[in-house]
Amino acid sequence: PWRADLVARDSLADAALVCDACAAARRASRHGAWLTTGGSVIAGLFVFGGRVPGATARALTAVNATALAALLDGARLATELPAHARPQPGAPPPWHQLPVADALTRVGSGVDGLTAADAAHRHHPPPPPPTLASRYTRAALESLTNPFTPLLVAGAGLSLAAGSLADAVMVTCVVGVNSVVDSVQTVRNERAVAALDDGGAHPVTVRRDGAVDQIDAEDVVVGDIISVRAGDAVPADCRLVTADALEVDESALTGESMLVAKSAEPTDAAAVADRTCMLYEATSVAAGEAEAVGLTRVTAPVTVASGVAVIVAGLLRRQPATELVGSGVGLAVAAVPEGLPVLSTLAQIAAARRLARRGALVANPRAVEALGRVDVLCADKTGTLTEGDIRLARVSDARHDADLDALDAGLRRVLVTALRASPACAGEGALAHPTDQALVDGGAHAGVADGDGASGWTRLAELPFEPARGFHAVLGEHGDGQRVAVKGAPEVLVPRCTARRGPRGGRQPLDDAGRRELGDEVDRLARQGLRVLAVAERSLDADGLAETDVAHLCFVGFVALNDPVRPTAAAAVDELRRAGVDVVMITGDHPSTAQGTAAELGLLNDQPLVTGPMVEAASDAELAELASHTSVYARVTPLQKLRVVAALQRAGRAVAMAGDGANDAPAIRLADVGVALGTRATPAARDAADLTVVDDRIETVVDALEEGRAMWSSVRDAVAILFGGNLGEIGFTVGSGLVSGGAGLNPRQLLLVNLLTDIAPAMAIAVRPPSRARGADLLGEGPQASLGDALDDAVAWRATVTATGAFAAYTAARLTGTPARARTVALVALVGTQLGQTLVSGHHSPTVVAASLGSAGVMAAAVQTPGVSQLFGCQPLGPVGWATATTAATAATAGSLVAEPPFARAGAQVRPHAQRVAAEVTRRLSQRSHETGSIARPAGG
Repeated sequence: PWRADLVARDSLADAALVCDACAAARRASRHGAWLTTGGSVIAGLFVFGGRVPGATARALTAVNATALAALLDGARLATELPAHARPQPGAPPPWHQLPVADALTRVGSGVDGLTAADAAHRHHPPPPPPTLASRYTRAALESLTNPFTPLLVAGAGLSLAAGSLADAVMVTCVVGVNSVVDSVQTVRNERAVAALDDGGAHPVTVRRDGAVDQIDAEDVVVGDIISVRAGDAVPADCRLVTADALEVDESALTGESMLVAKSAEPTDAAAVADRTCMLYEATSVAAGEAEAVGLTRVTAPVTVASGVAVIVAGLLRRQPATELVGSGVGLAVAAVPEGLPVLSTLAQIAAARRLARRGALVANPRAVEALGRVDVLCADKTGTLTEGDIRLARVSDARHDADLDALDAGLRRVLVTALRASPACAGEGALAHPTDQALVDGGAHAGVADGDGASGWTRLAELPFEPARGFHAVLGEHGDGQRVAVKGAPEVLVPRCTARRGPRGGRQPLDDAGRRELGDEVDRLARQGLRVLAVAERSLDADGLAETDVAHLCFVGFVALNDPVRPTAAAAVDELRRAGVDVVMITGDHPSTAQGTAAELGLLNDQPLVTGPMVEAASDAELAELASHTSVYARVTPLQKLRVVAALQRAGRAVAMAGDGANDAPAIRLADVGVALGTRATPAARDAADLTVVDDRIETVVDALEEGRAMWSSVRDAVAILFGGNLGEIGFTVGSGLVSGGAGLNPRQLLLVNLLTDIAPAMAIAVRPPSRARGADLLGEGPQASLGDALDDAVAWRATVTATGAFAAYTAARLTGTPARARTVALVALVGTQLGQTLVSGHHSPTVVAASLGSAGVMAAAVQTPGVSQLFGCQPLGPVGWATATTAATAATAGSLVAEPPFARAGAQVRPHAQRVAAEVTRRLSQRSHETGSIARPAGG
């Protein structure tokens, strides 16, 4: 070990901790590089002017402050590491394969449950929730981790280097306001999402010391024997000890909408959906009762070049070095987009608030930006694209079928028999089994009751449904005597039938060929995504009912149930596709059910359906190819959902994942935007989601995508205001410096310009509601449409107009007054030109108009108020000065309206030629370097 760089103990836990520390160290190094660059620039500016008294001390202060900041950042990252080496995960025990006795031994429990002392020893209360103050502090610190914070801090340092404490304070206040606003919105949304979970205590029946007791769900510990019955939610992952006719709704876990029969017998099944001896947290018991043992709870290069140009020009004119430093610092202050972090934050917050009013809560406002980039929406089927409830859909007599609104006499008799073969509904209460309730509700919709067609129906005896039995039988009496009505699985009942009802009544013999025809009808209905039950009957004169009496039956027909597609889901899918967003259905449901739902939504598109085993067998490269042309995945596990989302991301797609179950949570967290369907969503899904839809409507997800796309349009206009204005300021400063030998505006004036034009007007543009009609137009926006060439053109044009207006006013004022007056006139024209263009961009918005007029008023007050005017290096203007500045700003703004379309057309014509020239130059350079071998070619070409 003496040659090793690190020595760990025998356990690999220390090595795992080192891996975690390496990731933190890499982040610390990256942050340190940023801090070092900023500190070096500031220190260099302090000593640039030569032997200025105190320059060396100030430079060392900047360097030491940077080093301290880096140390504190490293310490912060170190505190995020685990306090102890994490234990190495072992292979999980195959609970579903263990006999009951072995499972109890493994958790140190018995059939009588734990003792009170054992339970108290095993109970570990959850950690206290973070205080409101700590949540705000965490959110505020997280909001500072963006690329612009170092830039703003550098701007403050440069202002301080120029001797302007006020400038540094102003920039620092901008950073603070951004952090506070972001933290308030983040915590507010976190609390709104948390409110979806009532947080109340849910009682659980447990056996301790051999006696039955009720405790809160959070007090359940490993080894507790838990009792559950119909209607109960499963409080923890469990291994069944006993089970009596138990059926569980596991749709939140597996995506399978149909109930799962459970038993205490061990099973070798690997898929979660087939582990019949297990219960899982967040599922619910639909029928029967059981006992189970708890297992677990689950803009810089342009600025530098411009600054160098101004300093070089000054040196050629033999200006003092300290004056040149001030000019360079002023130019740097002009380039710092003080409003950019606030702009992006407020634009996202405004969009998040509009979404909240439409039923979508954004956990982090930054997710709105990602919403605008989404081009693939992966959606779970059950509860997302469908209603999540079992309903009676069709009735068939194996010759023809119809929905509930078109039942003829023969089909109504099939439904009557099915209702007779269902449990009695006591009073106003709902039936325990959702299949029975769906039949009752369907009968009420169709106007059919179990007493129809005869003089009443009186129940005499009953064989309730059990998974092992596969049917429900009821012996009853009506006007024609006693009769047994049976409904159940076709594969159980059809073999027990020896006859079938004829088209005009009566009985017809049923042979093997006839049974095959009935099987074909079952397959046809199943391919439509329907769950099929067979209905049969026979005459029986007996005092009771035994299982042997369910034989020699007369087949009556089929009833078909489904989880209906949401009425608006098909329209939502179509709207998304028109906007260029592909829709992919990923479900744990049966392939036939998934295929029927996909066909109804128009998702198949002649593409094959892919199953979970196919995903499992494919390599990453094969899955990426498969995902490029697949729209429907069925019978997939949570891990396989994760692989599909990852494959789409590797292909360069921006993926949103919508779901409501615990089985969706991993994919929701991995996706670029995770969406949870709120009221139905499990806590795991909500915790993993970036967006929670509180009204459970898939069309609300479409609204969210529209809002995300529209935000890019608003941000484009706002960024054009910021960067176009700042580049215009730089252009004017460089031009005036080259012409007159000194900067047109001093650092404070440039900061005042930025505060007047970058903050309120740009913010108003960013937060304005979308001006165009919702729908495909908004979905047509996004980073590709809103940024790129469109943004480049907008920035270039705004910079040109801004610099032109300011330079015209400055030149005219230089000819008629002093340099100080000329600088003031230039400041007014510079601000006026930018505000005029802002009004042109957002004149339809009262907020934009108010912000622009307000900034103009502040500018006038700052210029005309004695003392304040001198603070910024200005002087009050007379009528001629105001007329000069106003005329220049108005003419530049009006000219922009006339000349912008030809400018855009010229840019569109020139850009392809420029791109071809650049490509040709690159090709020739690459060819020459390849021939000479003088330049190494990068990997991959």
